[in-house]
Amino acid sequence: MFYDKEKYIAHIKDAEQVLNMRRILDKIEIVYNTHQIQSTNFLNPYECRLAKSILNRFDQVSYVEDGGFTKAERKVIVIYPEYKSFYLEDCPITPISITGNINGLKHSDFLGSILSLGITREKVGDILIHEDNVQVITDNGISDFIVLNLNKVKNSNVKVKTINRDDLREGKVDFKEITFTLPSLRLDSIISKVYNISRNDSINIIKNRRVKVNWEPIEKAHFEVEEGDIISVRGYGRFKLYSILHRTKKDRIKVMTRILL
Repeated sequence: MFYDKEKYIAHIKDAEQVLNMRRILDKIEIVYNTHQIQSTNFLNPYECRLAKSILNRFDQVSYVEDGGFTKAERKVIVIYPEYKSFYLEDCPITPISITGNINGLKHSDFLGSILSLGITREKVGDILIHEDNVQVITDNGISDFIVLNLNKVKNSNVKVKTINRDDLREGKVDFKEITFTLPSLRLDSIISKVYNISRNDSINIIKNRRVKVNWEPIEKAHFEVEEGDIISVRGYGRFKLYSILHRTKKDRIKVMTRILL
């Protein structure tokens, strides 16, 4: 079954993800051969979709996605023999809480401080911002290390402790809402409008693989964006095409976007 692993990833055209998906196959093979439970690192929604496109081809394994809470963006996938049951303790994640003088600090400040400890991004799940604390979902293997070593975020002193999953609360998301009209829902057109840059600049950004739609790299300027899509532009930020409102009398499309702050 595993002699020709390439056939299971032949449908994946994103070269950057081929290695990640080979790791998924390696874990499936371990489950088959040893009947031991395996789990991935934290995956974004695009990586989860690719992983499931492989996992769904194997009848003798089951899997569960878990990010710590219902609306988690980043999740681990726990893979186990289909005859076994899944228990929450099989998922190797531990939430931590960060408190202190955290007013005004952003998601990127907390992530940057954690990564500066030598921790890789795939070991960190969602970061939930609250007024009184920040909750970070982490891999079991690095949660204690963060508790012991993270004492500053930017210039603010902080305290860190592990918490129970039941203590997790959905974080607040700050955004700026803007409404405008477009001739079409082309990717280059909406990026140009949101970030007030020229159409040529937005085309170049897309061609240079700096744009992702729903976490998937997109290199085609004419790509059609849909309502609900999340677009990230490296060097600029991330926004959501929140709503397609209506067409104007001049046949332009009026949309509402939310730029994440």
